[in-house]
Amino acid sequence: MSEYHFDLIVLGTGPSGGTVARQAAEDKRRVAIIEPHEFGGVCALRGCNPKKVYTNAGELIDRARRASGQLVGKSEVEVNWRQLQAFKSTFTDPIPQKSKLSFEDDGIATFHGSAVFCDEASLALGDSTLTADRILIATGAMPVPLTIQGHEFVTSSDAFFELRLIPDRVLFIGGGYVSMEFAHVIARCGKTVTVIERNERVLKGFDPNLVDLLCDYSQQQGCNFRTQCEVSAIEQKANGCLRVTLSKGEMIDADLVVHGAGRVPNVRDLKLEAANVKYTHDGITVDAFMRSTSNPKVYATGDCAASGMPRLTPVANEEARIVAKNLFASQPEATPDYGVVPKVVFTTPAIASVGLTAKEAEDKGLNVDVRLKETTSWGSVRKTGSVVAGYKLLIDNDTDEIVGAHLLGPAAEETINLFALAMKHGLTATNIKSTLFAFPTFASDIRRML
Repeated sequence: MSEYHFDLIVLGTGPSGGTVARQAAEDKRRVAIIEPHEFGGVCALRGCNPKKVYTNAGELIDRARRASGQLVGKSEVEVNWRQLQAFKSTFTDPIPQKSKLSFEDDGIATFHGSAVFCDEASLALGDSTLTADRILIATGAMPVPLTIQGHEFVTSSDAFFELRLIPDRVLFIGGGYVSMEFAHVIARCGKTVTVIERNERVLKGFDPNLVDLLCDYSQQQGCNFRTQCEVSAIEQKANGCLRVTLSKGEMIDADLVVHGAGRVPNVRDLKLEAANVKYTHDGITVDAFMRSTSNPKVYATGDCAASGMPRLTPVANEEARIVAKNLFASQPEATPDYGVVPKVVFTTPAIASVGLTAKEAEDKGLNVDVRLKETTSWGSVRKTGSVVAGYKLLIDNDTDEIVGAHLLGPAAEETINLFALAMKHGLTATNIKSTLFAFPTFASDIRRML
């Protein structure tokens, strides 16, 4: 049995865990970092970064097809999935080794395996016991465990990244980020795609009017939707195909069923009870300083912390910045400055949102001017070869400030950041409209929206 003591132990090597570990090492602290999977974390290996390679391919194919016979001569373009997967691997394959070596070069002790708490300040890892003055839990999220009959036939989103070929019929369970983004890519591969969503519409949390526009366009591109129903059972037929039974009785045959039904904090196997660390379905209960409310030696960041914020990489990065300041302070004082957090689904086209929805503004009793418009006919959109587009802005009639912005269309993923910047710093609609933007750009359309 080996025993080690550190100033800080970090669980997880993703963006927030890695940031805090490196900062502590730079401050001459004795630091250890533990990773049960590959070093580098979900975002770099099985999340936002490699995902963008696939969605870029889908968007490129879509744009080329829309441009055919207009912007360019008529031509056929297609996704070569093996080639695309190999290109994605050029980004992900080097990360585990480079990440591990980088930590070690910074003087951080690296451990590989699944650690569990023994008490409030110690962890068991194989035959070793590790103790520390402070422990950061940055273990991210994991797919929601499925309890449906035949769940063993479902492919995880992590495994989806490694598929060498895409079969002809793909079904996604759940209509969130993962399902919608990959559904759009697969549809551009000429495959049949079905998304099953238990709510009234997919992409809960995004503006319903823009979601409806996106879904109408998605159906034209080959995406099929079944809403207000759930998958109740999956069975494998003699020919290898999967028979999916829905709660309404409908049966759909698929060659691949992918788990896109959401993620939950990845903390259930840490034995947090032994460390007196309180947690809920939303993650580890933390105070304003990202410190466990029941064990002051433990901090948490990102997807596994119940901070009430969206589970997005920029949020995790901001929380890491704060934890790095608070860990060894005599009295923690720093708190996250989230501002308004923009969110984007990289469908084709993208849908984006920042601030309040119309329903949230109504519930708060705000006096808002709601401006909703489909902009498919606008010149900036038509110049791309025609695609669906629209916006909904919420402007406070009393202050002239923008309290919510929702975009659909080309460059929505970039333009939304301008609204986030304006909202963060309290710029009014008049301030923004008086600003001269470079023309012709999608950003210049903002003045027309206002």
